[in-house]
Amino acid sequence: MKELPAGAKDLNEAKKEKGPTGSGDYTSEELFRGTREIIIEHCGQHYRLQITRAGKLILNK
Repeated sequence: MKELPAGAKDLNEAKKEKGPTGSGDYTSEELFRGTREIIIEHCGQHYRLQITRAGKLILNK
């Protein structure tokens, strides 16, 4: 289990402390918010990230 930064009470609070440019860990539940597909824009390109019926992730351009 990862150690939380000093003063952080839980993982969500630790993520907030990193700020908008810091790296962070996100669960698929946080990213997908109840859907099975999201669109990610990266360097002007759009990518589709899907959860399969088997629970695996597929990334398509």
